[in-house]
Amino acid sequence: MTKVKTRFAPSPTGYMHIGNLRTALYAYLTAKSQGGDFILRIEDTDQDRKVEGAVQVIYDTLKIAGLKNDEGPDCGGSNGPYVQSERLPIYREYAQKLVDQGDAYYCFCTKERLAQLHEEQEDPNFKGRHGYDGHCRNLPKEEVDALLAAGTPYVIRQKVPQTGTTAYHDVVFGDVSVNNAELQDIVLIKADGFPTYNFAHVVDDHLMEVTHVTRGSEYVAQTPSYILIYRAFGWEHPTYIHLPLIMGKDAEGNVSKLSKRHGAVSFQDMMQDGYLPEAVINYIALLGWNPKTDEEMFTLAELEKRFTPEAINKSPAIFDYEKLLWFNGQYIRKLSPEEFYEKALPFIRQAVKNESYDCRKIAALLQQRLEKLTQIPGQLGFFDELPAYETDIHVNKKSKATLETAPVALAKSIETLETLEDWTNEKLYFALKEVADGLGFKANTVMWAVRIAATGTVVTPGGATDILEILGKEESLRRLKDGLSRF
Repeated sequence: MTKVKTRFAPSPTGYMHIGNLRTALYAYLTAKSQGGDFILRIEDTDQDRKVEGAVQVIYDTLKIAGLKNDEGPDCGGSNGPYVQSERLPIYREYAQKLVDQGDAYYCFCTKERLAQLHEEQEDPNFKGRHGYDGHCRNLPKEEVDALLAAGTPYVIRQKVPQTGTTAYHDVVFGDVSVNNAELQDIVLIKADGFPTYNFAHVVDDHLMEVTHVTRGSEYVAQTPSYILIYRAFGWEHPTYIHLPLIMGKDAEGNVSKLSKRHGAVSFQDMMQDGYLPEAVINYIALLGWNPKTDEEMFTLAELEKRFTPEAINKSPAIFDYEKLLWFNGQYIRKLSPEEFYEKALPFIRQAVKNESYDCRKIAALLQQRLEKLTQIPGQLGFFDELPAYETDIHVNKKSKATLETAPVALAKSIETLETLEDWTNEKLYFALKEVADGLGFKANTVMWAVRIAATGTVVTPGGATDILEILGKEESLRRLKDGLSRF
């Protein structure tokens, strides 16, 4: 039985879009679910769009996401090179074979002629076939040789049969059939000597023994052209898995292809926005794939066992940021305290510069309350500097705290806490509980007054005693005394 091999073949054009990452994930899972290999190939034949540093972004993204490739430019393999710009002689050799056997031809049409042809076809009254008109398709050999000898610039085009149909079976979209007359004589080798995607990926997938090709549904209609190239060489084409679009929903509820106007759409953006890679991978795995159960939480190892490409839906998937946020919150709470502390510390330090405060204790207050890590700094601003009290600071129906009870509770709390020697959460709690009992108040009435005086804000990541313990006795009492003048 042939070993399953899949590939992820991104172009180094910048960031890693979520759609690209889903393609990588599904290709990885298709291989790993069947004991196969996952290949990374860099498709950089479009040199004009190449972005400096983008290849490293690809490496970093796959590493952070946990998608370890078995072959690639970073780890080698028996079918390299794995960067297309390093494979130019290979493409030239195979393109020449197609020319020699009559399945491709030299095209000498100038940019000006092609532009004029395009302009004519844009006319609403144009009645002919759109696309390249085959002007150079049947040039006499003597004319071709003369043009080549003269150094006339050219491209190499595929010579598509003009009759019959080309069909294939797609795992997601089923049987696809296209009349050959509708297909274009696509460019295989450009004038600069670089291959197009249309040609290079076919040659590479064959030579790298790729058995399953996973890519976006925009290639469904173009795939027959690629199959004709396979057939021209006498090669067997791989199994195709075309993925549905990922759509985004704007504030008005309008749905369109996912883009930056819907929010963070790159993996890098999401990491910077405080999402965990495990949560992102879990969520995007469900953007098109149906586990056939009500389960939603899957580790990558679990996905490797459960995933089947046959369970991918053909309908577009809607990217729901609220759902992703929910996933992220679940994963934050699943972290061990130490894991969470390591991830949270940089965000804590954005707001808490005072090194005397115990950041581990601060982290412990946060873990069960967060949906993403970037929410951390906004909850901690009061530690370094007490803010002006919020305008609705005295309203608290739940604790029944009022303008009359708060100063009384606060004054008695200060008196009690000044004599407290063991400044720990537990001792602080019982001390304030005794204050409440002595005043005939509910414990929440006292806790609320103390917390507000210590933080100056209604919403805090922990209760009164949690915060007092972190602030320490001296700073806590200073704030509480200052708070008496504010109520």
